[in-house]
Amino acid sequence: MSRHGPASALGVTAAPDAGSSSRQAEDEILSGAAGALERARALLPQLEAAMEMANAHMDRARDTYRRAEGVARRLRDTEGEREDLMARLRDSETQIGRLMTLYVATYQLHCTLNPEEVQSTIVEIVLNLLGAESFVLLLQAQQSTHYDITIAHTTDGVLPAPFDGGRYERGDPLVDATLHDGALMFGPAEGSVALAAVPLRVQDMIVGALVVFKLLAHKSNFQSEDSELFDLIGAHAASALLASRVYAGMARKLRTLEELISLVKGG
Repeated sequence: MSRHGPASALGVTAAPDAGSSSRQAEDEILSGAAGALERARALLPQLEAAMEMANAHMDRARDTYRRAEGVARRLRDTEGEREDLMARLRDSETQIGRLMTLYVATYQLHCTLNPEEVQSTIVEIVLNLLGAESFVLLLQAQQSTHYDITIAHTTDGVLPAPFDGGRYERGDPLVDATLHDGALMFGPAEGSVALAAVPLRVQDMIVGALVVFKLLAHKSNFQSEDSELFDLIGAHAASALLASRVYAGMARKLRTLEELISLVKGG
């Protein structure tokens, strides 16, 4: 039985120690981590600078947003003011148009002393401006308790009782209240056929009334702006009619007197 010497003597290299290899790997990992940490430390100032720059950009963005929001708010306010101004302008134009209409109507009432022309103007005002389709105008007869129906207008030729004759001797409660109190009255009212009764004044005396029975098809009811027309009719219609009647009467008397003088001179 032969004997063998040490392995080195036979040319065989001994295996490396396992513990030594593990320590070497750990050293390499620690070295790599240390390098990465150093690189991270080197990048940290750049990161901080980038963060500061980003914060500066964010601040500028916030300022820009606040300025834009302020501009948008002022723009909204300006738009609201513009809309309000346009609304007031439209209202002013409407008011100016109504005033011009009232001025023209008043001028037309007083620009003539011909009774027929005055009555025609009143019909145009009530029909075209007030929008009444069927109506009468009452004027108190001299030294009498009844009222003459001076103007009667209707498209169908029919007026309701007690306005279907040549004069009104009371009987409609709404119209009678207007004639008694001098107040503008609106129907419907029990026992009344009138939609509205407008008192007619000469100075402080109630001398008659405009009585509306029916409105035109395009107008469903009286509007707030109609109050100006009611005031115009109440204050000017009766005075224009009475003035034209007085003038016409004086003109007739003057012509009669001139004819008598001519007869006397001729005789």
